[in-house]
Formats: sequence, C-alpha cells, structure tokens
Amino acid sequence: MNLEELRDKANRLPLLPGVYIMKDSRGEVIYVGKAKALKNRVTSYFRGEHLPKVAAMAAKVDSFDVIVVNSEFEALVLENSLIKRYKPHYNILLKDDKGYPFIRLDSASEYPRFSLVNRTAKDGAKYFGPFGARGQTKDIIDTVCKALRLPTCSRRFPRDIGKERPCLNYHMGACAGWCREGGPGGEEYRAAISEAELVLTGRTKELTESLTREMESAAEELRFELAASLRDRIRALEGLGSRQKVIAAVYADTDAVGFFRGAKSCFTVLHYLSGNLAAKDFELMDEPLEGDGEAVSALVRQYYSARGAWPRFILLPECVEGEDLEALSELFTRDAGRRVRVEIPRRGDKKALLDTAMTNAREESERAATAQQKQLKTLEWLQKTLSLPSTPERIEAFDISNLGSEGIVAAMTVFVHAKPLKRGYRKFKIRGLDAPDDYESMRQAVYRRFKRAEDGDEKFTELPDLLLIDGGAAHASAAEGVLRELGLGIPAFGMVKDDRHRTRALETPDGREIGISGSPAVFAFIGTIQEETHRCAIEYQRSLRSAKLHSTLDAIPGVGEKRRAELLRAFGTVRAIKAATAEQLAEVIPRNAARAVYDYFHSEEEVK
Repeated sequence: MNLEELRDKANRLPLLPGVYIMKDSRGEVIYVGKAKALKNRVTSYFRGEHLPKVAAMAAKVDSFDVIVVNSEFEALVLENSLIKRYKPHYNILLKDDKGYPFIRLDSASEYPRFSLVNRTAKDGAKYFGPFGARGQTKDIIDTVCKALRLPTCSRRFPRDIGKERPCLNYHMGACAGWCREGGPGGEEYRAAISEAELVLTGRTKELTESLTREMESAAEELRFELAASLRDRIRALEGLGSRQKVIAAVYADTDAVGFFRGAKSCFTVLHYLSGNLAAKDFELMDEPLEGDGEAVSALVRQYYSARGAWPRFILLPECVEGEDLEALSELFTRDAGRRVRVEIPRRGDKKALLDTAMTNAREESERAATAQQKQLKTLEWLQKTLSLPSTPERIEAFDISNLGSEGIVAAMTVFVHAKPLKRGYRKFKIRGLDAPDDYESMRQAVYRRFKRAEDGDEKFTELPDLLLIDGGAAHASAAEGVLRELGLGIPAFGMVKDDRHRTRALETPDGREIGISGSPAVFAFIGTIQEETHRCAIEYQRSLRSAKLHSTLDAIPGVGEKRRAELLRAFGTVRAIKAATAEQLAEVIPRNAARAVYDYFHSEEEVK
C-alpha cells in the first residue's frame, strides 16, 4: 500500500480498544502495539512528523492488521502475546526471554535430592525459584548442600549404604557421610532436607535462630559435641553470602522498577525483602521507539512472564499511565495466582525505593554510554589510521593452529562494536595438506568463509568491515588474494607479535607496518582480538586431538571411560601406550584388559 491507502485504511478504523500489527513489504511483522482507540493511534503514524526511529518504522510499513478487543486489559494481554510470538524488530525487547531455572526436590523419595530443571510440573515434587542463570542455580544447590552436609555425589540411598567407603566430601567435612554403615539415618536426612527447604524459601534467619537456640540448650546440658556441630552449621549458613541474596530476591516482597532513556537506555529492577535490598537486575538496550510509559509497561510484562515470580508490590515510575497500571495489576494477579499490587508511589518509603531504582537506571545508562563512546573512539582511530572507507563496526579475525598435517585447524572470531560476538565465531578443519602450511591453511579458511557467504549460507552472509589475520604480511597477503579472487573489497591486515609473543603492530599485505602503540586503547583492543582468536584456534585443535585419542582407545574391547583415563594418566599419549609392553600395561589396568590393548596395537605387526 502507498501512504494514501494506509491513511485511508487507518481512518476507517473504529474508536475501540485493540492491537495493531504493522508489516513490511515482505509481510513480516515489524511492530505490534496496543491502543485505547485504534483509529486515533494508527492514523498518527501516517501524518505529521515523528522522531527518527518512529519515522523509520512508519516508512517501512506496507500494510497493517488490527484486532479489536473488549477492554484495555485484553489489549495488553494480546499485545504481550503477539510480541512474544513475532519478536518484531521495532518493539522494545528484553534480550533474556528464555525463562529461569528452578530447583526441584523429589519429596516422595525416602532420601530426596535437589536437582536443576527448566520448568515446574505437576508431579508431586517441590519446586523452588525461579533463580538466575543455570550455573548460578547449580552453585546454589551445591552451596546449600555443603552448608547442611547433604550429599552431592551419585550414590543412591538406602541402596548404596555401606557398599563403599565415604568419598572425599565426607573427609573434608562437606558431607555427613550418609553412605556409611551405622552413620546418620533417614530421620536425620529428612531433618537436613527440611532445613535446606527453609534456606531455599528465603527463611535462613528463621533457621539460624532455631539452630542457635538448640546450640545454647545443648551447651547448658553439657552436650558439647552436639553444640559444636550446631555451631559449625550456623557458621556455614551465615557464610552463604551472595548466594543467600539470590535466594532472597526470589521471595522479595517489593520490586522497584527504574527506567532511563538515552543512547543506551536502561531497565532496572531492585528486589527488596523486608525493606532490605536483596538483588538488582538490569538490562541495557537501544533507545526504544515507544514512549517511556509504553516501554516500561512492555518491559515489566516480558520480565515477569519470563521470570515466573512476582512480589507483593511492584513500584513503577510516573510515566506509566493509570489504565496500564490497572491492567498490569490484573495481569500479574492472574498469573501469580494471588494479589499483586502495581503502584506508582508519590511519597514516603516506597517513593524512596523507586527513586533508588531510577537512579540506578540512570547511572547504568550513563556508564554504558561512556563505555560506548570509548569503543567508538577506538574504532574511529582504526578507521583513520588504516584509511578505511567506514568505521569498522564488524571485525573478523583468523588464526591457524596445527599439530602435524592431520591436525590443522583455523578459528574465526567476530567483534561487533568492539565487543566479541561469540555466536558469530566459526571453526574450520583444514583439508588436503600433506604437511603444515600456514599460508595455504589461511587461504583455505578465508576462502571457505567468504565462499559460504557467496553461496547464501545464512551463518556467513554478514560481511566484515575489516579482516585481521594472525601473522605478518604473508598471511595478510594470502587472505587478500582470496578476497580479490571473490571480488570483495574488504581490507585485510596482519597482526604482528613481538619477541615476547605480544601484539606489536598491524601490517599491510605489501609489508608496510602500522604502529598502534600510540593509542593504548587500540593497542589493548587489537591485543584482545589476537589473544581471543589464538585461544579459539588452540582449544579447537586440542578438542579434536582429544576426541581422536578417545576414539582410538574406545575401539579396544574392554577399555571404557575409566580405563581409558587411567591409561592416559599413566602414559600420557596413545603413542606411549602403543609402545608399552603387556606387563607395563598390566601395572595400570587389569591383565586381561592390558592384553587386549597390547594385541590391538601389535596384531598388524605380527601379521607382517
């Protein structure tokens, strides 16, 4: 549709609440919004002047659809659902919308264990959370189990009680030794699990006070061994530190939401428990198309939908409209299964909490803007010094690693806006070489990368503004030859190291050296790129070598994971294992397995 057709269609819309869906010429959804009166909101996009980002979106609109609903609450819920479904380019979106992990307790078991799961289920188990990242949640499980001396090993009780000696955790005091014959039993185990549940529901203070009373009582009764044991448990609980704050944040009674608009806008949530700050979440994003009120409304919906945990009170800034406030309260109350109050505080303690959240949002935004300015200056210096046609927003770097002719690999790293983009990293196995040849290896890796782009491979279609090659002029020349062959005008430079293997300068394909020590920021940036690319190449080469070692030994009957590890620990390499006698092998693994290993490596020699 042209502009007049879009205006005409918008003018015929009803003055009713609903959701509008903007589409581009390919039919892709580029923006989803809600409105109290569809006609007024949608027509506004096709008349008058707009801010640059709104104007850019409106210019791409080729058609739009609307869905009329019965209330503003329905419009809010529908808008939220459509944004999650389409993830439109121009809508404000939280990057981390994948959900949060939970801790599961199989309470029906005689000796229940804690485990990490992605979602809850109606299976009779108890669930705690949601918490933060998976690694953080796993750390919480390990820390709580260690504090209360619960098992984290793979043994199962009561099946494995008395079968083996206690593991190292028992001897280090990190486990009560539940596997010992005559050790603590099921009743004590259940008591420890109940204490862990108190910790995971944010009631550590209550548990600590109870244990303190028990300790004092035991001391008065002259039961000093028990008193000392209780004292150690209290100290372990007090030592939970930052992990306890993560747990407390899940059960916060009040969340204060802050938002600051800027070149890097910031959305912040402060979690309070009994008036004390328990944790802080924040996310930086580009300046949104939406107004502040709409942006905050969209962000809090995405945040709590992904998190799955709601406090009693959510404090929002004044920019949020009253109608949205009521709809958000209704939405969160419905999703939480209990009353959730969404408020805009005007005075008092709650206003102070909100002001703190707003201050945090502003400071994070300004800090990010300062860092962004430094990154921009670094890239501008590179552009000027290397005489590049534009600022090198996307930089790709290559390095080669080899261990003989069979283990040659290349790694490609990607830096966007001076930051590593790890999902863009690529790895290549170099093929067809009888001996190590760094120049041919580099030529092959660069060729395959850009040929894949030419062939339309979506993983390679985005091209860099600058190519950096680990090595000197000859390496850069090999890469430049490939670019010329494929008709690409991407500038390529070599990263040159000094005698201490540190980045010294950049070098053109024709051998001209360009010093970078005059700018410490650029010097550090290029050094970071070179080190990161080298690390990726080395790690990839090592992983392939390790896989080859494992596959060789795994092919031998009677050699499993444990015996393979024992052989490699004793001999170091497959070559040394092959050279060992049957008697030497039998000193490490059982004699029948040792004979199988020896026969595997020497059967061909005997035939010859």
